[in-house]
Amino acid sequence: MPEKIGLIAGNRKFPLIFAQAARKNGYSVIAVAVKGDTSRALNNLVDKIHWLSLSEYSKIFSIFKNEGVKKIVMAGQISPVRLFSGEIQRDPQLKELLSRIKDQRADTIFGAIVNKFNQEGFEFLDSTTFVEGYLPKKGALTQEPPAGIREDIDFGFALAKQIGGLDIGQTVAIKNKAIVAVEALEGTDNLIRRAGSISRGGFTLVKTAKPDQDMRFDIPVIGLNTVKNLIRAKAACLAFEAGKTLFIDQAAATNLAKKKGLSIVAV
Repeated sequence: MPEKIGLIAGNRKFPLIFAQAARKNGYSVIAVAVKGDTSRALNNLVDKIHWLSLSEYSKIFSIFKNEGVKKIVMAGQISPVRLFSGEIQRDPQLKELLSRIKDQRADTIFGAIVNKFNQEGFEFLDSTTFVEGYLPKKGALTQEPPAGIREDIDFGFALAKQIGGLDIGQTVAIKNKAIVAVEALEGTDNLIRRAGSISRGGFTLVKTAKPDQDMRFDIPVIGLNTVKNLIRAKAACLAFEAGKTLFIDQAAATNLAKKKGLSIVAV
């Protein structure tokens, strides 16, 4: 009988990719999906799935225990705006957990959740388990960016590391060594739209892992949607940290970028 692995599934494609990879590696995947965030496509990619709202957070522990799950992976994001919804107030355990932490930053919240799972006897694995092939190594994935853009990448990389260290966000938009926009709760896609409006195009987007990135949660993710939004915003370049950024739909994204003149580089 295959070993079971638990999946706490957030939004977009990451949970789907993880589920497929885990099963290819011989695991039985037991998923807990979040109503309103997780793709329904996950139903066909796992061995068993439980759909919960955030107000039913406390049920996760009994679900995984009853299923015989001991190892868990968290893949995909929960919409940050839901932190301010009434959902979390309706689950006593989640409400208490969030009331006891020092602030509402991503690392603080997810760290507290992981610690709670550890206390309940579960082991949290890195989000990149089984999907290491989606983490590009250093180098240009399209045409090399020109010298001026390279300077913006270096400038932005250092800044992104600093805001990551403060757990504000993981991404900055730079143009001519000016800080156009900094990511916070709005997420990367909204940052790109804002940067395009402010800069009128020609900016460089730089995404990095945090200096002490916990690979169990909140790892940097980019994909085809990121590239499409950058093209709409008339961006010049997408730069991201090599070996620590998950690149989904890489072939389609890089092909589109080449056609549209967007440079993509892992640094």
